[in-house]
This record gives sequence, C-alpha cells and structure tokens, in this order.
Amino acid sequence: MSCSPSDSRSRQSKRRTHKKPSKQENLFDIPAGGPNYALEIADGAPQRLVAGADEAGRGPLAGPVVAAAVILDPDNIPDGLDDSKKLTAAKRQKLFELILASADVAIASSGANHIDRSDIRKASLDAMRRALNSLTQPPQFALIDGRDVPAGLACPARAVIKGDARSVSIAAASIIAKVTRDRMMERAANEFPAYGFERHAGYATQAHRQAIIDHGACPLHRMSFRPLRRD
Repeated sequence: MSCSPSDSRSRQSKRRTHKKPSKQENLFDIPAGGPNYALEIADGAPQRLVAGADEAGRGPLAGPVVAAAVILDPDNIPDGLDDSKKLTAAKRQKLFELILASADVAIASSGANHIDRSDIRKASLDAMRRALNSLTQPPQFALIDGRDVPAGLACPARAVIKGDARSVSIAAASIIAKVTRDRMMERAANEFPAYGFERHAGYATQAHRQAIIDHGACPLHRMSFRPLRRD
C-alpha cells in the first residue's frame, strides 16, 4: 500500500513529537543549590573513587591550557565548591588551599607550542588525560567537563556538559586549574612585562591586543590563534 507525501510528513512529525528526551538533553539540568555529589555516587558507588577533571585557558591568546583532576574525600568536601568563574578571586584562593589539603589532586598543562602543533581542543584533552593518569589514587571512574572524553584514560569516563555547575569534583578541578593558570601567568608577567599578563592572564583584552601590535608576539603567544595567525 502506498502513501502520499503528506502522510509521510505527518508520521515523521508524530515521531518527532513523541521523541523521549535524550541523556544529552538531561545533562543541562543544573542543580538549584549548586554542584553536588550526586553524579559521583551514581557513577562511583560502591567504590567512590571518582575523579573530576576540568581545564582553564582554552580561549586566551597566550599561555598554556591547564587541566586538573581531583578525587574528593566524600567525608571532607570543602564548602562552597562551584564553577570557578562564579567565584571571587579570594574565594578561589581559599578553596584552592582547602582542596589541596583534603583531596587527591593532579595538574597538567599544554603550552603554546603544543597548542599550535595540534589545536586547542586536542591540547586540552591531552592535558586532562595526563592529569587524570597522574593521580596518586587511580580513579575507577572519571567525570569530564564538556562534550569529550580524552583518549588513553586508565579508567572509564563520561563527559558532562556544564559539569562544573553539576559535580563538586569537576568544580574542584575547575578551581585548581584556574588558580594554577592565573599564578603561572603572573609569573610569566615577570619575564614578559610588556604584555600585562598579570592583569588579563593572556586573554584578548584591548590592552593585550595593543601590546601585541606595539611589541609583537612573545614565545607564550599562540600563533595559531587570530589575530596572531597568518593565513
């Protein structure tokens, strides 16, 4: 029995209308009270050795991308963990110290040359892979902020969109990565004072762009990024 094009379109419309929400769509459900330990329990019970991983510095024109991996002690989780971008610098610094004192933490980075040889996505994932594989306690599961899971991990893992707003382990990793990178860029400012890295951490502010025009690029600049890239 044949059917008309209008019948076919009607059936397709009904199938779309009754489609169940995908797991990917559910990833955008953000806990009202901030990140919590629910994902760690869901993916880690009963062993509970679940690591969170995040990075800082994908967007700047200069400096490394820094990744951190954190296994929190479920009985000693610092209060106030959240996406590092939502915290004041003073709060990040305080939580940075609390996380280091209470959790298993590993940090890795990919510098400008690494980023330029591959691309920022690959360099970020590679840094997260190295951080996760460097933890003192090998995790039995990992929660990765974003859409991608790094290749070469020693444990199963899943990507969590907006993970730093959903998982305290990822939030902790975001704080470690952000504070570490900011400190690296402050030290870089001592070596390359003309660029003001201590103020903008390598991001494309107007002052940073003008410094590049005035002084050219330094070894920390990502030459594959616009406006530095020469096509």
